[in-house]
Amino acid sequence: MSIIPEELSYTAEHEWVSAPNADGVVRVGITDFAQDALGDVVYAQMPEVGTTIKANDVIGEVESTKSVSDIYAPVSGEVVSRNEALDTDSALINSDPYGEGWLMEIKLAEADAIESLLSASEYEQQVG
Repeated sequence: MSIIPEELSYTAEHEWVSAPNADGVVRVGITDFAQDALGDVVYAQMPEVGTTIKANDVIGEVESTKSVSDIYAPVSGEVVSRNEALDTDSALINSDPYGEGWLMEIKLAEADAIESLLSASEYEQQVG
């Protein structure tokens, strides 16, 4: 059974989103379910800092020994940080998908954007 932290929000495409901080910035990554399905991650391509993204657009990809999977923007906003550690150690996505394996941080275009995402229990029902 995959780990599904209660405090995060989720997308149907297996991304997770943290609650916004005081500056309206959220952290984004892929779920334990997604990293498990992918297998050993060998590369993560993410948008550059300063990129404006739109919810549901493809904004990058995660490549594993088995396949390549698109990363979809869970929210609209501006990329304010990317996890540079993944450039040298993409396996962090496998070993710690909700911690050191995060992908990027996004400043929300709309403060209530994460309200449309799935709760932990809704995501759990989806991945069953």
